[in-house]
Amino acid sequence: MKKGLLVLFLVTIFVVSSLFANGLSLNSIGPRALGMGGAMVGLADDPTAIYWNPAGLAGQNSSLYFFATDIIPFGTYKSKSEDWGYPAGYFTIDAKTKTHHYLGPNLFANYNMGNLALGLGVFVPAGLGAEYNGDDLIPISGGSLEWMSKIAVINIAPTIAYKINDMFSLGVTGNIFYGMFDMKKPSTYTDSTGLHGVQYTESSTGTGFGVSGGLLCKLSEMIQFGVSARTEIKVTMSGEAENALMVAQGGPATSDFDRDVAWPLWAAFGVAVKPMENLTITADAQYSQWAKSEDTFKTEFKDPVWKAVTAATSDDTFVLDWKDCIQYRLGLEYMACEKLALRAGYYYDPAPAPDETLTILFPSSTNNVVTAGVGFCVGKFDIDFGLEYLMGKERDVAKLAHNMPGKHKLDIFAFSLAIGMGLM
Repeated sequence: MKKGLLVLFLVTIFVVSSLFANGLSLNSIGPRALGMGGAMVGLADDPTAIYWNPAGLAGQNSSLYFFATDIIPFGTYKSKSEDWGYPAGYFTIDAKTKTHHYLGPNLFANYNMGNLALGLGVFVPAGLGAEYNGDDLIPISGGSLEWMSKIAVINIAPTIAYKINDMFSLGVTGNIFYGMFDMKKPSTYTDSTGLHGVQYTESSTGTGFGVSGGLLCKLSEMIQFGVSARTEIKVTMSGEAENALMVAQGGPATSDFDRDVAWPLWAAFGVAVKPMENLTITADAQYSQWAKSEDTFKTEFKDPVWKAVTAATSDDTFVLDWKDCIQYRLGLEYMACEKLALRAGYYYDPAPAPDETLTILFPSSTNNVVTAGVGFCVGKFDIDFGLEYLMGKERDVAKLAHNMPGKHKLDIFAFSLAIGMGLM
């Protein structure tokens, strides 16, 4: 049994590290949470409590919970030459993201020791990015070049939780982040001849550490509430960039670099109400401090020529100026019978990126999200299925200092399937 769990753990890490070709954010961890609109902070009664509210791990039976989530994005970008300040009719862009399935496996385990519980999660909590067909963007690329970004993270999360009494539980999680940042785009360095149509490519990885904490309070059999928070996690990414245009400036085609990237402080309050024995209603407010963590990304190139050229043109800095946001989430679970649960949810997800910095490589939209799910018991196994559809609001932005003008839209369909098994 122990050998089998170790193999599953290693396979999960290997497979996850090859994912996130577009780096899209995951908004709901676990198919049960996904089906309930991600309103889990005040409930947190399955192994994904490690993510939502670690205090909820206390009092749960020992179990192993494995699930996979498939994310399917549908993005578009439309623009005209006059949006960019060129004569009308000079060019038109009608680009779509490449259609892919991005499958992410996740593993959660917990061990009950009475009032004390130990847990471990290996999962993909967040990311950002996009991938477009370069042929659709030739007018602003100078050639058929690749446009792709990926910022993603794998989280290894050991957890301890303690049930103080029948009313209060506490939990703490250590978050070990392994970050990945890849990008391909046209080179932004130009001279008097304008765009050169040369590819810029970079790839980097890094690690960082943080902490999560949570409190769960059961006021009665009908109502309980929870609070949860995760610290900001800073990751120093180290990697290599390639740009053939640097050779003309007397430098090499490649250079090593460092870049500090941060995942934001997150804090949430949630409540779970049982107006009747077979119905649970949940509601959350979840805050992300994007303004501090996604302000600018500064790149420190190691080669002196790269360093001097990019500093002079400000190409060593990504300006984001993201804004703090609050998501509002609602969910419900109805037990149709002892072994069948029906779930539904909704959440509002405002865009953190302002018009001034919006680009197709760092997509950001305000989403209205509907979710649904089902759970049933088969012998000693629990099976959960959830799906969600993120309906992104179209953004029509004018040309500003750090953005790409035009109409941006992104919809996402995701579904998740889990198998859970009690260990005792």
